[in-house]
Amino acid sequence: MTPLQRYILEEIATDHAEGLLSRREALRRLGLLGLGATAASALLAACGGDNAAPARTSSAAPSSTSPGGAPSSAPPGAAGAVPSSSVTFAGPEGRTLQGAWAEAAQPRGGVLVIHENTGLTPFIRSVTGRFAGIGYSALAVDLLSEEGGTATFTDPAAATAALGKTPQERFVADLRAGVAELARRVPGKKLGATGFCFGGGLTWLLLTSGVPELAAATPFYGPFAGGEIRTPAAVLAIYGALDTRVDATRPAAEQALAQAGVPHDTFVADGADHAFFNDTGQRYNPTAATEAWQRVTDWYTSYLG
Repeated sequence: MTPLQRYILEEIATDHAEGLLSRREALRRLGLLGLGATAASALLAACGGDNAAPARTSSAAPSSTSPGGAPSSAPPGAAGAVPSSSVTFAGPEGRTLQGAWAEAAQPRGGVLVIHENTGLTPFIRSVTGRFAGIGYSALAVDLLSEEGGTATFTDPAAATAALGKTPQERFVADLRAGVAELARRVPGKKLGATGFCFGGGLTWLLLTSGVPELAAATPFYGPFAGGEIRTPAAVLAIYGALDTRVDATRPAAEQALAQAGVPHDTFVADGADHAFFNDTGQRYNPTAATEAWQRVTDWYTSYLG
């Protein structure tokens, strides 16, 4: 089991412990990932599932309110976002990859957007458009392209299960192809990579795999699996102060960045939990999201142009 696979399992268990999933649904999702009933129950217990809050029954999207209860504005960057379009491009070993592309009017650089463990969702498509809106043409690779694409999955849990069974070597190869395609679409411009949750972990994996084309990266609350940073990119690592599970990997990430000698900084959002930037999720924190977006904008301005 790879660290990313373990991360997906633990995320399901944590969602149950925090009342975001019922026990029955958590067991179903763990089963889709190949975990037997005994092992799944043990994982839920280890993550605090025995004391889980009652599952939230509302399926409606969370309202955009600030922690104090006042209505918030549109999600950060959304006001000037550029509509994204679906694209296909050449992948490794003759495969065709799917993705979302948003082109800036006058590109200052390019950003590879790496999705969460639910695939290329409307939220991720929106983020590509938000980057284009601030001057960075953006491409999000659908890491379920070989399975027909995220859109072929009517059950988000099945999409997560498919990602959980995919070798991480394929992720790296597909993302490298995405970097190459991005470089083709914004010739002569510097490139960055931004990933969220599972995609944040993949951003770290790219950094340890060595992708010399990347000049900057901003992983959002992504687990660092260890290893030497081999990509000479300037890294802004973003975390939520309440996200203790992922934050436990932060010291190792910071040490690896220091040892690599690359420009780096860390932003820990006060009062924010895991996935605080996702405005379609139940942990969305508009205050933290707005500050994180500004820091990412400033980071890319400094290191991409």
